[in-house]
This record gives sequence, structure tokens and C-alpha cells, in this order.
Amino acid sequence: MEEGLFGLLIIYCLTAVVLFIVGIILIIIKSSRNEPIKPGLKLLIISVIMVVIGFGACAVLLANS
Repeated sequence: MEEGLFGLLIIYCLTAVVLFIVGIILIIIKSSRNEPIKPGLKLLIISVIMVVIGFGACAVLLANS
């Protein structure tokens, strides 16, 4: 059971990191072209929310084990 949770945590963290990096790249590209940077900001906000939720869930799982 613990191996499955560890694998899910790794996938979750990788997803958050990829969203964060793509968001930063979008912001840089769009700002250099003077286009709206809203999609990049949305990805950054989503990745930060995912990290906060992920750490909260990890703390709950560790507290209950």
C-alpha cells in the first residue's frame, strides 16, 4: 500500500513542477511579445495550489500512519 502512495506522490509532484515550469515559460514568451500573460499566471496559481494540497495530504497520511 505504501509503495502505491509513494508512486502517486511522485507523479503528483512531477505534475506540479511541470505546470510551474510551463507557466513560467509562457509568462516569459508572452511578455516578450506584449501579449496577455493570463494563461501563464493561471498555470502558476494551479501549480502552487497543487503543492499546498499535496503537502497537506502528505501530512495527513503521515499523521494517520
